[in-house]
Amino acid sequence: MGRELVAEPDREDRKPQSDEARSAFAPPSGVAAAFEDESHTTSEFAIPEGLAPPGPPSTEPEGSAFNAPHTYRAPAFTPPTGIPVVKLTREVPWQDRMRTMLRMPVAERPVAEQVQRTEEDGGPAVPRVLDLTLRIGELLLAGGEGAEDVEAAMLAVCRSYGLDRCEPNVTFTLLSMSYQPSLVDDPITASRTVRRRATDYTRLAAVYRLVDDISDDETEVSLEEAYRRLAEIRRNRHPYPGWVLTGAAGLLAGAASVLVGGDAIVFVAAALGAMLGDRLAWLCAGRGLPEFYQFTVAAMPPAAIGIALTLANVDVASSAVVTGGLFALLPGRALVAGVQDGLTGFYITAAARLLEVMYFYVGIVTGVLLALYFGVKLGAELDPDIAVSSSQEPVWGIVASMLLALAFAVLLQQERSTVLMVTLNGGVAWSVYGAMHYPGGLSPVASTAVAAGVVGLFGQLLSRFRFASALPFTTAAIGPLLPGSATYFGLLSIAQNDVDAGLVNLSKAAALAMAIAIGVNLGSEISRLFMRLPGVSTEGRRAAKRTRGF
Repeated sequence: MGRELVAEPDREDRKPQSDEARSAFAPPSGVAAAFEDESHTTSEFAIPEGLAPPGPPSTEPEGSAFNAPHTYRAPAFTPPTGIPVVKLTREVPWQDRMRTMLRMPVAERPVAEQVQRTEEDGGPAVPRVLDLTLRIGELLLAGGEGAEDVEAAMLAVCRSYGLDRCEPNVTFTLLSMSYQPSLVDDPITASRTVRRRATDYTRLAAVYRLVDDISDDETEVSLEEAYRRLAEIRRNRHPYPGWVLTGAAGLLAGAASVLVGGDAIVFVAAALGAMLGDRLAWLCAGRGLPEFYQFTVAAMPPAAIGIALTLANVDVASSAVVTGGLFALLPGRALVAGVQDGLTGFYITAAARLLEVMYFYVGIVTGVLLALYFGVKLGAELDPDIAVSSSQEPVWGIVASMLLALAFAVLLQQERSTVLMVTLNGGVAWSVYGAMHYPGGLSPVASTAVAAGVVGLFGQLLSRFRFASALPFTTAAIGPLLPGSATYFGLLSIAQNDVDAGLVNLSKAAALAMAIAIGVNLGSEISRLFMRLPGVSTEGRRAAKRTRGF
């Protein structure tokens, strides 16, 4: 038999195949694979080819949260009544409109109608708009405005320049703004740090007027014009000189001493102590000392004058002198703003404000204790725990409260056109408190809450009438209601090892502070219940959903 010759396969064919060739996804030999461009990007939202529903594609440009991507051609699902459109007009203040927008989910917000032109060709100058927005928010936050109102102002500026999908974020020292051009584009985020705070309600009112003009469709404010007006606001000087502020601090201390039962001698002594402390605080500020030491130094002169009156055997209420002198130092504005931020859901900013208030209070008590220590060494038998009683004379109490509100308004650098209304509002607050506490027999906490609610209600109505911030109409008016004596005696009792009495006074002071803040906030919300937004139903004004404990 002959041997059969079998052709050996090529050596290259006998080489082991790679893992890629053995892959289950590799096409079999002889089957042509479909050409696929590796550079082509796909999306999980894209409909496979051949399954697109019939109908003409959407002609609207991509770039809105309500428009589907270009690969999606299915009909969009909308509410039966359609999506409400909010027009940025002067029908209601922009604060309410933007607050309503903030309380709505981003996907449910109406598309912004571009009010202002960002450039001559109408294209959005996104970085410049974000920078302008952050600068405006910085001035508002540094001036003491609440976090929710700062976010509302920032959102109003961005939406006026055509940036609809914006998300502002406000904390105690940091502002950030994020804008996403479309669903497929990367977001653009900018931030700004607030390093210096200065209370100037005149500047605050000017910033509000600028935001109101930007959000008005009848007023043309370009980016260059907005920058120019913002620079003028920054360069403007305070409306009151330094000597007027010092006199206002003395008037505030004297009026506060009358409210806690002082007479003419106490009025003069408290005023002198407050003015001297104010000048010493200015001197420390010029040397670059932190605010903690400024409060410590400013608290010493009122206590020293009270000790001097005791050593001179003058029959006066020394505690009223000290309490009235320290009234100008109490950070009531920061305290109310901190509690109000907590009520509106800005817990980080609220915690930071309350921590700042605690440091200020500790500085005040430190200064008073230093003065009392040297007074005891000199032989003064000063009992700072002597109870002070509020003046029950209606006429003197109302006059003193109005003077206190007037002085407080000057210290806050308010516009001269608002001082008279704030003074009257302070008198109304004390009248409500006195009528409910003395003849009515209600507790101080309940009386304070009702009086603060009236202040918040009137303040919101006045601010809506003038299209301005509510702070200038409420902050100074709540001055007569501040828990000055309770806080002072509480901390002082703890420092003297009388912990029980100190905790009682501190609890009372905390309850009064909460009553003031909640009353002001509740009065503001009650005023908004009677205001309807154009194009938005009443159920559109929603608050943030809480966790309800889980």
